[in-house]
Amino acid sequence: MRKRSSLLSLLVLASCLYAFSQGEAIYLTNPSFEDMPRHSIAPTGWYDCGFPGESPPDVQPSGEFSVTKPANHGSTYLGLVVRDNDTWEAVSQKLSRPLRRGQCYEFSLDLARSELYISLSRANNEQANYITPAKMRIWGGFGHCDKQFLLDETSLINKYQWMQYNFKFEPIADYSYITLEAFYETPTLFPYNGNVLVDNASPIQPIPCDEPVAAEPVAAKPEQPEIARAEPPKPAAKTQKPQRPANTPATPKSPPPSEPQAEKTIAGVKRSEMAKGLSITLDKLYFEADSSRIEEESFDFLNEVYEFLDVNSDVVIEIGGHTNGLPPDDYCDRLSTARAKAVADYLASRGIPRKRLQYKGYGKREPVASNKTPYGRRKNQRVEIKILEMGEGDG
Repeated sequence: MRKRSSLLSLLVLASCLYAFSQGEAIYLTNPSFEDMPRHSIAPTGWYDCGFPGESPPDVQPSGEFSVTKPANHGSTYLGLVVRDNDTWEAVSQKLSRPLRRGQCYEFSLDLARSELYISLSRANNEQANYITPAKMRIWGGFGHCDKQFLLDETSLINKYQWMQYNFKFEPIADYSYITLEAFYETPTLFPYNGNVLVDNASPIQPIPCDEPVAAEPVAAKPEQPEIARAEPPKPAAKTQKPQRPANTPATPKSPPPSEPQAEKTIAGVKRSEMAKGLSITLDKLYFEADSSRIEEESFDFLNEVYEFLDVNSDVVIEIGGHTNGLPPDDYCDRLSTARAKAVADYLASRGIPRKRLQYKGYGKREPVASNKTPYGRRKNQRVEIKILEMGEGDG
């Protein structure tokens, strides 16, 4: 009986120790990217994940490429670029312990954009300034540079001052390596020259999977950066302001007569960047909770879609509705279809012919992120426009 009791005690102790270990932070080697400032070498503790024939990333500020911004933490930081020959830079390292499947985590980086990053264009071998905004992607994998699963990514890094970006993710496997990658704006049909500066990586902390999201991006103070989100949150609803019904068109804003007309786009994507089959997420389109009623702040954004379709009369689109994976299948199908139809109805009410507007509800069948985190559910609950047909020129 005593042996059985002792065995039970050992099992309980082992279980407690395992649970405790799962709650410990995961630490990175050289998280501040400290090293001798120099170009074309990854910082100590980090492994270069570049392309064959391309130089490694840089330890900045070295003065090379005219990068002189002071570090936000310590003395140096990592400089990553994307190039106009469809190559980009990344670094990776092995974690102090693996990420665990089903556990949610929080992680932060200080990020900025250099005002100058002078190098040669790979497309024409002429001097170029690599300053077009790029984004930061975080990958999990099983070896150096192994990009098995996209854990999270930022919006474009537009600011020149240092800001802290907070990442929240849930791995789908026990990944033992992490990769930090600079990448282009998406969707991207044409590569370009840009840069991302990286400093002050935090430990990777386990958090509850229902942890609330972080705040809006704000400028950071040296050594004490404020928190910014990897993805901007939904704008707050305007108080005491009546909503416009979905079938009542808003008055489009016309620029002053002295200003030239800007090229019409869908969610910032120009016609020259479009091709048949391209899907574009309408990231500024919001609905009331559990409803197909379009919220007030979305109408200016929808009017931009209308103006693009009005000018480009040869473009035929499909409006696709998507939901997160929590509700039942039939509810998701009904809601996603109703929301896609609401967008089609609004564009038709502005004068776009119905034959150019198809709509479809995909429910929860095409997720783009995990449904177990608030961030993932927000990514999955979306409306996309797919280009079905377009001619050779403007309509």
